[in-house]
Amino acid sequence: MIPSYYEFSNRAKVLSGEAAIDHIPFELKVMECARPIIVTNKQLIELGLLKVVLRALAEGGVQVGAIYDDVPVDSSVAVVNDLAAVYRDQGCDAILAVGGGSVLDTAKGANIVLTTGSEDLNEQMGNEIIVARAMVPFIAVPTTAGTGSEVTGAAVIKDIERHTKMGFVSYALVPDVAVLDPRMTVGLPPRLTASTGMDALTHAVEAFSCRQANPLSDAYARAAIDLVREYLPLVLEDGRNASARLAMANAALLAGVSFSNSMVGIVHAMGHSCGGQCSVAHGDAMGILLPHGMEFNVDHAGPRYAELLLHLAGPEVYASTPAADRAAAAIETVRAMLQFTHERAGMPTKLSEVGVTLEQLPGIATAAMNDGSMTFNPRYAEESDVLQILKAAL
Repeated sequence: MIPSYYEFSNRAKVLSGEAAIDHIPFELKVMECARPIIVTNKQLIELGLLKVVLRALAEGGVQVGAIYDDVPVDSSVAVVNDLAAVYRDQGCDAILAVGGGSVLDTAKGANIVLTTGSEDLNEQMGNEIIVARAMVPFIAVPTTAGTGSEVTGAAVIKDIERHTKMGFVSYALVPDVAVLDPRMTVGLPPRLTASTGMDALTHAVEAFSCRQANPLSDAYARAAIDLVREYLPLVLEDGRNASARLAMANAALLAGVSFSNSMVGIVHAMGHSCGGQCSVAHGDAMGILLPHGMEFNVDHAGPRYAELLLHLAGPEVYASTPAADRAAAAIETVRAMLQFTHERAGMPTKLSEVGVTLEQLPGIATAAMNDGSMTFNPRYAEESDVLQILKAAL
């Protein structure tokens, strides 16, 4: 059924292909930018991934204004503010972020600070970032295939002092250009490949079943799940498979576009809280919690899950499963995918495996109830419901 009203935006230009990075100098010139700041982390430099980008910029005659490589696994307000200060001090005119979700979210946070003319990201909490002037030109090059942050209007930044992750959401945060190049992900270890793959899957499943889903976000979610089903096993079998890596990068992007427009739900609310309270990696939390969140929602989102069985398990399984059993089969398929990634790559299947304790669950549940993602979940949840889900996932 078509919603009586919905909104959809996907303003990022997407460059996807084996030499996509080589086109960045042209995109910078189109945006009339000459001194980009490169945002990344030291691990990516050590892996040699940044050399690919620097070579393309040099061959394209682009002068790098600065390289900021102090982004941690879980970025923070302090890092965002520091990046914005370096950008200003070095006279940069664009942001070129090369990295995973933390790097891309850090770049988005700095863009908020720079565009609003503030000094501290905390000053913009709760701000929809509707500004009179354009955002700083921004190109995103993901080095994982999970978050989809290269095409989303969302950024999650950790407030270390309050042990929480703050969400910032605005169409203005979507990068101008998203660059998918398999050279950035062919060296991704199996464990991280599994975690980010389950992250992309969770984005698509929640986007398809949440309260703000619409026909356009549905199309992106379905396509994303099809790609994850087909290509996640291939990249876990052979991480050097460039075509499979590019397919997973596209899956993450498609899921990112979907949830950026329809939003997510209880799985993300709990996952953000696990990250903020216990420093659980986002992809790990998503994979562990997804089947549990689906079980909680099935009475309200059952028909949507039943539709997804076609994409999660393929046409043969869908056709041979009675209609009344398809929602449950979809949940079991997700559980089987998680078990597959566990057996193949060591992906955790329980919260206890990533250090979460029973004593921490009440705090996680409380924080989850205050997470904005909960608003869009198809079923209303009490804090006691969230606590029960967390206990089941422990």
